[in-house]
Amino acid sequence: MSGKQDVSFDPKEHQHLRYNPLRDSWVLVSAHRMKRPWAGQVERPPEEHIPRYDPNNPLCPGNKRANGKGNPDYDSTFVFENDFPALQPDAPDPGSDQDPLFQSKAARGVCKVMCFHPWSDVTLPLMKKEEVVNVIDKWAELVEELGTIYPWVQIFENKGAMMGCSNPHPHCQVWASNFLPNEPALSDRCQRAYYEKHGEPMLLQYAKREAEKKERVVVESSDWLAVVPYWATWPYQTLLLPRRHVLRISDLTTEEREGLAAIMKRLLTKYDNLFEVSFPYSMGWHGAPTGPYLKEDNSHWQLHAHYYPPLLRSATVKKFMVGYEMLAQEQRDLTPEQVIHLCTCFHTEQRT
Repeated sequence: MSGKQDVSFDPKEHQHLRYNPLRDSWVLVSAHRMKRPWAGQVERPPEEHIPRYDPNNPLCPGNKRANGKGNPDYDSTFVFENDFPALQPDAPDPGSDQDPLFQSKAARGVCKVMCFHPWSDVTLPLMKKEEVVNVIDKWAELVEELGTIYPWVQIFENKGAMMGCSNPHPHCQVWASNFLPNEPALSDRCQRAYYEKHGEPMLLQYAKREAEKKERVVVESSDWLAVVPYWATWPYQTLLLPRRHVLRISDLTTEEREGLAAIMKRLLTKYDNLFEVSFPYSMGWHGAPTGPYLKEDNSHWQLHAHYYPPLLRSATVKKFMVGYEMLAQEQRDLTPEQVIHLCTCFHTEQRT
């Protein structure tokens, strides 16, 4: 006899793998690592005293940007062409190369910047509900407008200096491309395979099951559900889902847009209250492809938004995706269920 006793599996104590059906990949969960002492890098806390208007801020109303163009005195959302775009509509074609190790393709598109609000000292959770609805309406308008031409329209927001945002003014970016980028292409393949096998959109079925289990739900309403996904990689990652089958953000009804504004404010306020700081994150919307895909059956798709915050232990200690994560596979330091336990301790009243 070995003398070893049978040990019951405890996800909070024993490492295990979780499957991500959106990426057809596995995540290593090692929650016991949170017990280790931290002597690594400590970040500076975000700047809390941001002026409402800064004459030197290129995103403020009436100010000039780096290219010399002036902003109008906008009082709601404001969209303009990115002054330093990663994609341009008239870029030349590099030509075809038959060598499988040296391939290139044409990459064309447009990049836009969208200011949420004329004030620099507000973020989405601090804005009025009707102001957030204006943001959602503009997102939908841009997806519809750019989607008539381009197969992919990516809405994304990098919030906070920790996520590489160099300007505190509340804004996001919208990049439209003549190609389907890697992440949505992978998501498209996985959702299609699931739909063909089960006859229902993956994320619609997933939302139903999470709503029933209530093990990882952060906030919910009659039209929307925000969860820490079972397969989450980032510590406080969330997935925001409509409860009915919706392909694109432009397909949302007026009532659903109002509900989205309300649940976004609740979710982001919970984030802010977690470490009592304006919470940094990268977020983005994924919906059915556009352009030529508008003529195809995209029933396997379900609209959703990803929130990827970098923080781990506090407002100044973040999760680093390095070493094993870069060279082997994704790994997280606490279970999604532990995150929910922490989140329930924080209310959705706005920070002042």
